Amino acid sequence: MKISVFRKEHFNAAHRLHNPNWSAQKNEQIFGKCNNPNFHGHNYDLIVQVIGEIDPETGYVMDTKVLSNIIKEHILDRFDHKNLNVEVPEFQHINPTAENIALLIWQVLKEKINTLVNPNLEIKIKLYETERNFVEVPA
Repeated sequence: MKISVFRKEHFNAAHRLHNPNWSAQKNEQIFGKCNNPNFHGHNYDLIVQVIGEIDPETGYVMDTKVLSNIIKEHILDRFDHKNLNVEVPEFQHINPTAENIALLIWQVLKEKINTLVNPNLEIKIKLYETERNFVEVPA
């Protein structure tokens, strides 16, 4: 039987939604205030769900302290209080929408959990950009 464990984290980051192939007018029309050339910020809430079988030796699906350390080292240290467009290399050529941020987080965590913990674990990511706007990357 598969069980889920969850870890909730929080980070603050600035970004600008902008497509350099579009005119200023089209960027303003599509992205509105999010296209501010001086950037804008969000207080993101991140929920990481790890899904798998309970290890009969430990009783864990995954040690939540290990999960916390992986998230801190590979996500929070990388994104918290950063300008995503400028300080996160992947977003220098990809629009840092909530969808793209969540996908990058999923890719990084999936690789780290597979390598460091157990390749049989599945993960889901839920990223809240605001209390009412969030995206999910399924397992």
